[in-house]
Parts: sequence; C-alpha cells; structure tokens
Amino acid sequence: MDQLVKPHGPDKVLKPLLLEGEELAAGQQHAATLKKIPMTSRETGDTIMMGIGGFTPLDGFMGSADWKGVVTDMAMTDGTFWPIPVTLSATQEDADSIADGEEITLVDEETGTDMAIMTVTEKYTIDKALECQEVYCTTDEAHPGVAMVMAQKEVNLAGPIKVLSESYFPTEFGDIYMRPDESRKMFIEKGWRTVAALQLRNPMHRSHEYLAKIALEVLDGLFIHQLVGGLKPGDIPADVRVRCIDALVENYFIKESVVQGGYPLDMRYAGPREALLHAVFRQNYGCSHLIVGRDHAGVGDYYGPFDAQEIFLKIPQDALETQPLNIDWTFHCYKCQGMVSMKTCPHGKDDRLMLSGTVLRKTLSEGGDPPAEFSRPEIVAILKDYYSNLEEKVEVKLHGAATGDAK
Repeated sequence: MDQLVKPHGPDKVLKPLLLEGEELAAGQQHAATLKKIPMTSRETGDTIMMGIGGFTPLDGFMGSADWKGVVTDMAMTDGTFWPIPVTLSATQEDADSIADGEEITLVDEETGTDMAIMTVTEKYTIDKALECQEVYCTTDEAHPGVAMVMAQKEVNLAGPIKVLSESYFPTEFGDIYMRPDESRKMFIEKGWRTVAALQLRNPMHRSHEYLAKIALEVLDGLFIHQLVGGLKPGDIPADVRVRCIDALVENYFIKESVVQGGYPLDMRYAGPREALLHAVFRQNYGCSHLIVGRDHAGVGDYYGPFDAQEIFLKIPQDALETQPLNIDWTFHCYKCQGMVSMKTCPHGKDDRLMLSGTVLRKTLSEGGDPPAEFSRPEIVAILKDYYSNLEEKVEVKLHGAATGDAK
C-alpha cells in the first residue's frame, strides 16, 4: 500500500502537464503554426517541472494575483501554499502582438526547442524590486537570483500550458533524470514510507555524507536529488557530480538504501524561500523529509546560516506534508576523530576543520590537495581529473587565440 506523502495541493494527486502519444504528436504539429515566444533557461526548467508534475498543482505560469500572493504571503489566490513565483516574461513588442486567449508556442531560447503551447489569459507588469526584496531578501543585483529577476523582460504572460518536451534532460542524464511518478514507484517498490531528500548542487564532501547518514539512521531511505539545470559560473557541472555520487554510494553506503535522481531546474539562490520550494517539489517526488543544513540554497552572505531552517517555523502547519530534517553545522573534529556537529562536539574552533563546497572547489581549482578529512579520495580523484581537463581546455583556447586559431 502507498504510504508516501501525498502530492502538494488541494487534490493531493500528481498533475503532469506533459502531452504523450497522439496528443503529443498533434500538439507538436499545432505548435509549429503558432507565434513563438522565447524562454530563458529558468523558464524552460519551470516548464519542464510543470510538465512532469514536479510543480503540482500548477497548471501554467502565474497571473498577477497569484504573483502578488506568492511574493507577499507565499500563497496563491485559492489558498495553495507556494513560496516563489513561477512566471514567464516577454518583451513589450511580443506582448502587444498577442491577443487575450491566443495560443502561443513557448521556445527554449538556448536550444530552439518547442517546449509548450500556452493559452494567454493575462498580460501584466510586476514590481521587480518588491519580488527581489520579499523573495531574495535583497535588491542587490550582485545576487544571482536578483539579477535573474531584474533581467526579466517588460511584461509577464500568464495562462495554462500543455508541455511538449523535456528538452535534452532525458537523453543527457539517462536514469539520473527522474519524474515524480518514477521516484514514487521506486520508493514504493523498496517498501519505503519515510524518505529524506538531500538537495545537491555541489559534489558530496564528508559533511554531505554525514548529513545523509544521519537521515538514514532514522528514515527508510535517502533520495540524493541533485540539480541538473543551470548554475552560476564556477559551480561543478552535473555529469561530474553524478560520477562523484556514484563513487561515494558504491564505496561508503548500503546501496539498497540510496536512490540518486536529478531535476531540471536552474538554481535561484533564494536561500530560505528556495528551501521551501525544494520541500514543495520533494513532496511531489514522494519524500517525507528534506535535509536542511547550513546555508541551504544560499549564496554569499545574504542569509544567516540557519535562516532556511527557521522559515519552516513561520509557515502554516498544514502548508506542507514534507518536513525539514534540520541538522546543525557539521565539521570534522580532530579531538573527536570524526564528523560531528555543533550539538555534539564540545571542542573549540582550533580542533575543527570546517567543510564547504566553496573551499573544496577553490582548493582543487588552484591545484591544491584538500585535507584527507575533507573529502573521500575517490571524490578528490574525480574532481582533480575534471579540473585538470578544464585547465587543458583553457590552455588550448589561449594557445589558439595566440596563433590566430581561436575558433
């Protein structure tokens, strides 16, 4: 019997918008006849998540009332909890050329793929500064999420969509790319009732491993669920992270207790609000808990280290079925001789090695060797190989530029 948490929303059933079979073929033919509107990488990722049911119960891009409700109160007009607006922008020229009720084709501007057919029900403008301040807690355009909002075009288009494509994600990432109905089926087959989602956008170091194993001590299974959409410059690409996770699970976990998956969103770096969004769509994927550690989904110094944990205390108790599994700051203690947290280690800062993906990336990108306590040797070897190849590509590019062969 299915004992997993129910999907998000009043109906508590998955609501995928992706067409299949004859409907898909007819939709693709129809899309070719419609006015085309380009979408950014973020908007394309949101479209795919609606397509596969990850953004259940959304049926399309939000209108002005839902945008305002989500930004200021984290709720849509029907009362459904939602923490970050899901919107589509267009140029004023394109918006003016679209009639109310008209169907348009939404196109991934990076690949040229027809992604969805949208029936436009509303055209509206937003207060971008308000969205940035409420959702990202800052209007500083050095924040990548704020920059993303401020770069949106002049007019938002709202309306229901029918999704035509998952873009390159199924072919590029294979079994790693997973739909919510697939993860739910897998969890049920394994007999899991309680499942912890581990959000990842960096290779797993020892701190991530420690968080994961804490979860496995108290829950049935672990879903290592990493982002395979867009990141900021300098972040490790998804295929490298997949290799790292494979190596870690192969050597340091009971393999039957772990499932690895990927989802197609871009990072918004919205800290606390994004932690709530992570919980929303992990509920759709069937996870009872979301591991929330230090600076979840943060960037720079815009958020406190545990703001993402505290925000769960500020939302209605019935907003989510998926609950946070809060874990304190973790690190290696030389006196304890292992991984510990602020709640368990009595020793001082001189005995502690703080672990961070940022520090690991910086050390390896500069050709250094991280301490053995920082990351498993198998992971370090994969990352060293990645950075070595990266340097070789840069050298080749520079050499080509110097010799007139930059192309």
